[in-house]
Amino acid sequence: MLEVVCYSPIGMLQRLGKGTKLLPKWTIRTSDFTCGSVVGKGINNQGDSHRGGKNASKIEPENPPLIQTFVQILLVSDLHYTLPQLDWVVRVAPSFDLVVLAGDSLDISSAVSIDAQSVVILRYLELLQAAGRVVVSSGNHDLTGPDASGEQSALWLQEARMSGVPSDGDSLLLSDTLITICPWWDGPVGRAGLQDQLAADALRRPRRWIWVYHWPPMGSPTCWTGRRHYGDADIGGWISEFQPDMVLTGHVHEPPFKPDGAWADRIGNTWVFNAGRQIGPVPAHIEIDLALGSASWRSMMGAEALKLTDLARPARSVF
Repeated sequence: MLEVVCYSPIGMLQRLGKGTKLLPKWTIRTSDFTCGSVVGKGINNQGDSHRGGKNASKIEPENPPLIQTFVQILLVSDLHYTLPQLDWVVRVAPSFDLVVLAGDSLDISSAVSIDAQSVVILRYLELLQAAGRVVVSSGNHDLTGPDASGEQSALWLQEARMSGVPSDGDSLLLSDTLITICPWWDGPVGRAGLQDQLAADALRRPRRWIWVYHWPPMGSPTCWTGRRHYGDADIGGWISEFQPDMVLTGHVHEPPFKPDGAWADRIGNTWVFNAGRQIGPVPAHIEIDLALGSASWRSMMGAEALKLTDLARPARSVF
């Protein structure tokens, strides 16, 4: 049986509590997988009003993995360094084929420094990867400094990639599904890099294409705050151009909890999902079952569900 080391951190130590741990190498037994691809384009993003940069590096494992059966997705976002919620995600991760953290894992308003937060979140990502499979994108709270282009970027996510966690600028092929992980871009270089990434992935699009993008599109109920639409002005155009099957978002916390907002929206052939943010030990989250063709939102307010074959978002039922 051939073992392929896909990624390994180089001398990176994480200090958690009283112990210091050297992250292990991540190995893939090729007998467990068929041929696939994981490509890291090295786009390191983002800023606040308009977002992240581009790096020319690439990570392309010689024998990257492809999961033969890919069905269950868990979407969470905007955990904002809420450790009990991260603990919950780690506990339930084995029940899913993929856990998606769609941005804002860190919290710039926390009393804990951003550098310390990033070390802890990297450890959680390691636990999630060991439990199954996880991808993570950046949000505006995740930015830690300028990239090579001088645009703000989630530089710490480079260490996540080194430990085998696909992140900003990466594209992951799982069975018949391509996952494109988009950065929170901070300027024209980052925006152009993301547009190039989407165009390149469109050329190799398999049966299903899913984007992870932190901000929902402007005008969608998934960006309704209760007073106004607070959405991304660019992603709507990209959705119209490329028509992915799903866009997994976050950033705007309120929409699922407002009568005129929504956790799901149908834009042409594309479903847009935003779980929102809530207090407590369990985050608001969305479970997507590709085999059953269903998605469900679960929160303190209750639960709602839809069929992926629906032509429009369903009426709200929790109000």
